[in-house]
Amino acid sequence: MLKKAWWLNLLLVALLGTALVAGTGCGGAGEQAPQDEKQEAKLSGTITAAGSTAMQPLIEEAAKKFMEKNPDVQITVQGGGSGTGLSQVSQGAVDIGNSDVFAEEKSGIDASQLKDHKVVVQAFAVVAHPDVGVDNLTKQQIQDIFTGKIKNWKDVGGRDHKIFVVNRPKGSGTRATFEKYVLDGKEIAAGDAVQDSSGAIHKTVSETPGAVGYLGIAYCDENVKTIKIDGAAPTERDIAAGKYPFWSYGHMYTRGEPTPLVKAFIDFILSDEVQQGIVKEMHYFPVTGMQVERKP
Repeated sequence: MLKKAWWLNLLLVALLGTALVAGTGCGGAGEQAPQDEKQEAKLSGTITAAGSTAMQPLIEEAAKKFMEKNPDVQITVQGGGSGTGLSQVSQGAVDIGNSDVFAEEKSGIDASQLKDHKVVVQAFAVVAHPDVGVDNLTKQQIQDIFTGKIKNWKDVGGRDHKIFVVNRPKGSGTRATFEKYVLDGKEIAAGDAVQDSSGAIHKTVSETPGAVGYLGIAYCDENVKTIKIDGAAPTERDIAAGKYPFWSYGHMYTRGEPTPLVKAFIDFILSDEVQQGIVKEMHYFPVTGMQVERKP
């Protein structure tokens, strides 16, 4: 009886030892998860962006998606025009200055203090009231309209109606792009009205008989007529072929290197999810797919 108990005790000790060794092996029940398997730190904080109204719909939609993924982040997106965005980010008043133009092209801005993040290619369009009777103009005709030489739509093949010219203010990046690439640097006339955003241009042109203006194509719809320039349309195809001149990069400027939170937001906008999704859905073009390039 004692001999049998001795063998039973020996067997029990052997089994316990085996279990302890197994418990310390890879994937054993007693093992703690390695430190590098800890969950990624959650993003939190606030971001303020201001500037280009042509970019504003895209940045607002991207911000909404980013905040859905990161509930502890709050992003505020404001307009004001490219000049405002560049000025405010230079002064440290906002985290991001959205601009249709290179900072080097804006007087009073020290571009060396800013970091350029090109996030999108955006086309602009000359737009008119739907009843003007014109859907194509030569660059020369557009120049003559906006410099005050042509004052009636009948002179460019349209209805007999006075042309009502709507402009953006001088701080506008859209206006700067229009003057540089469509007017070829010619001095723009005062016009009949000045509106401080693409949305306001759309409203005025759509509601005013004979009106003509220019805005980002994200705002184009059936309420305004999009005018071709020398037969070319504001499409990715015509821009890439060098046929359509009225486009620019959408820049997100930061004052020096962005903070980790701001960088995460910019990286999100440059991700395939946004570039191949929201960007195309909202009639912008992915910055990585362009075959032509512009520099300051």
